[in-house]
Amino acid sequence: MRLKDLGEAGLLNLLHQFCPAELIGDDAALFTPPAGRELVITTDVLVEGVHFSSSPLSSLPYPTMSAADVGWRAVAANYSDLAAMGAQPLGITVGLGLPPELPVEWVQQMYAGMAELLRIYGGVIWGGDVVRSTVIVISITAVGCINSCIIKRSVAEPGDWIVVTGDHGLSRAGLAALTGEVEPKIPEFITAHQRPRPRLDVVPVLQSLGVSRVAGMDSSDGLADAVAQICRASGVGAVLRHEITVHPLLKAEFPQQAWEWFWYGGEDFELVLTLPPEPAQTLVQRLGHPAQVIGEIIAGDQVFWGETVLPARGGFQHFDSPI
Repeated sequence: MRLKDLGEAGLLNLLHQFCPAELIGDDAALFTPPAGRELVITTDVLVEGVHFSSSPLSSLPYPTMSAADVGWRAVAANYSDLAAMGAQPLGITVGLGLPPELPVEWVQQMYAGMAELLRIYGGVIWGGDVVRSTVIVISITAVGCINSCIIKRSVAEPGDWIVVTGDHGLSRAGLAALTGEVEPKIPEFITAHQRPRPRLDVVPVLQSLGVSRVAGMDSSDGLADAVAQICRASGVGAVLRHEITVHPLLKAEFPQQAWEWFWYGGEDFELVLTLPPEPAQTLVQRLGHPAQVIGEIIAGDQVFWGETVLPARGGFQHFDSPI
């Protein structure tokens, strides 16, 4: 069955099964924030043909993920932004632009992917909106709350160590395999692209360290870009270590692309954090491999990797290039 056969009212009734019954039915959802907590709000938009290829209506010759993967990833992108602010999730709203010819089953599977992530990481679907569109557009707004430690890009200071919470370059390698750019289809890399895991687990670890100042952001636009943006917002520079660890399978299978994908691949959804050396070292120990210290914040305005000034931009940028 297609959406045009089901109709808007029928689709909304179908989607209501994914929402708590007490929160839907009016023009907007009522929400009582936790007492004394600061709220964090973020919005992320996914468009078919730009961020993914999945539906049977796609004009692209290759699918990069299933409908359930799309749903998972759409929420994960927002939850990664919450983690990057030091927040824990409370819930989301979902705005959809959908072609009338789209099969109803595709939408159901997408919501099943959203629901799967919410079961693991918490939060509910408060509601949303549905409109007709020529392509699939998914706009999610997520709300979270902060218990104690707020992470901001603008508070890094010289002497801070730069910590990354996990591997980089895997999502880009997975995308390359899915699109036929490279031949080896390594399951770990494909999973990294289709089912990224927001690093909400890092937030309580940071809180337990009792640090009062942490700078950071997520690495969805690339690791080099994240370091550069933190430095720019804080008015500082950085020196990155030579002995940085790259996933061994990434280096073994793609030796020519490994460093490019590590720095600029994007969509790994790890956290890049700066904090004083002692808590930084403790954080890496608590998180375990593959978390690592990759450098140090310095005075200045450039990011150095050895003698090389590392450019900020290198991955996909909206409006700069086609998919």
